[in-house]
Amino acid sequence: MPELPEVEVVRRGLERWVSGRTVSDVQVLHPRAVRRHLAGGDDFAGRLRGHRFGVARRRGKYLWLPLEDTDASVLGHLGMSGQLLVQPQDAADERHLRIRIRFDDGLGTELRFVDQRTFGGLSLHENTPDGLPLPIAHIARDPLDPAFDEAAFHTALRLRRTTVKRALLDQSLISGVGNIYADEALWRARLHYDRPTATLTRPRSAELLGHVRDVMTAALAVGGTSFDSLYVNVNGESGYFDRSLDAYGREGEPCRRCGTPMRRRPWMNRSSYFCPRCQRPPRTAPATAPTRRTPTRTVPPRTAP
Repeated sequence: MPELPEVEVVRRGLERWVSGRTVSDVQVLHPRAVRRHLAGGDDFAGRLRGHRFGVARRRGKYLWLPLEDTDASVLGHLGMSGQLLVQPQDAADERHLRIRIRFDDGLGTELRFVDQRTFGGLSLHENTPDGLPLPIAHIARDPLDPAFDEAAFHTALRLRRTTVKRALLDQSLISGVGNIYADEALWRARLHYDRPTATLTRPRSAELLGHVRDVMTAALAVGGTSFDSLYVNVNGESGYFDRSLDAYGREGEPCRRCGTPMRRRPWMNRSSYFCPRCQRPPRTAPATAPTRRTPTRTVPPRTAP
């Protein structure tokens, strides 16, 4: 699933090629692509026609296009294979084209939502007072957001009875981090994925957060991570950060720091990649035998003869 860098690359493309344009027509070609719009495809299309898209926005792995002069937005979630592509109107339809949006400006390009596995989709929702579509109001700010609260993040880490990788993937705590960038940041921080969050000091959590930001910034610079043709920007171009990964997908290859072969372990229906030398697993408390208590014998008081 695309993570923050991949979604941000798409958001930037939408801001450049779609924001400020007025919708003239919408075609919903597959009902699952608008299943989160409960009123259905015809209602989705009808409510978009004639409206102008505002500046594309993103929080975590979600992006949205506000409708100007309304309190609503088109919310997009790419799922496992979703793509938002800006294509010439006369270009051949993609095999898995699900939604087509055309504009009234005569520029000759249209916005297409393509999704092979149909896990993603578009939907129209009312906004909160902060301008967030209602379904994602609970999503935390991401680490690249200038308003991200580092002190609150550290406090939440200490209070959660969980492990560090689970915390990084908790979108109500910190958004936009997925399996790939969690493994990369943990490798850079020399932290094992099962390290309890309660053991992280403030300097250690600040260091981890810095690595999360660094790895995402580096991924953004090269267009994100694309392992196949599914993860592309609005022009259909792939990212190249997969060539720079230090941990994810490198099972059996030497650690770039110490040379020890990298390992992979099953984790929450996914995989975790780590260096067994640089990222030592947390020590478990030794099991102690329960203290055996000798029952107290009650001696009845002696009675006078």
